Amino acid sequence: MEISDETDRETGRSKQISTVPIHLRISSPNVVDLTMIDLSGLTKVVVDGQSDNIVQDIENMVRSYIEKPNSILLAVSPANQDLATSDAIKISREVDPKGEMTIGVLTKIDLMDKGTDAVDILEGKSYRLQFPWIGVVNRSQADINKSVDMIAARRREREYFASSTDYKYLSYRMGSEHLGKMLSKVPFGKVVRSPSCMIAIAVAQPQHGIQVCG
Repeated sequence: MEISDETDRETGRSKQISTVPIHLRISSPNVVDLTMIDLSGLTKVVVDGQSDNIVQDIENMVRSYIEKPNSILLAVSPANQDLATSDAIKISREVDPKGEMTIGVLTKIDLMDKGTDAVDILEGKSYRLQFPWIGVVNRSQADINKSVDMIAARRREREYFASSTDYKYLSYRMGSEHLGKMLSKVPFGKVVRSPSCMIAIAVAQPQHGIQVCG
């Protein structure tokens, strides 16, 4: 609610975007130590109430963050759409062509059509990155409306992967909790001067974000 209120104050309750960041600090023994930047989802269509150049404005804003050399890119894509059409992968590849600083995150795995799976993507066969792909199962809008908390959501996510015929053998490296732990242990080498400089940036399409903390 606080983030929504702050967004409304910056954009005037319109469907516009703002380059002014909203800072949210979370202190807890249950979250990893990092700076997370959740960017506006990339879009290709202008809707009523938005400026004609909003598509380019969003891309310019995204690039202003992901082109910084001390950034880890979270390329967030929905599993129920063709990875070849993922704007997150496209723009991440342009910035990080070798995939050395990009972590692929696959959402909506639980919403894929019956008879299909995301095994080839998660195994890195469809698009290989230096870091292993991570699948996550987030709360649905119905869950949020029912006030399903993050503890329950994470438990259900663990149960989903542990009991899945397709993903059980990958369950040890699936889920939002694993993603959080992975981000806290990324080997930087000479890319970043110190771990405290690490910034994780989520690049996604609209409505396909992730929930790392908790």
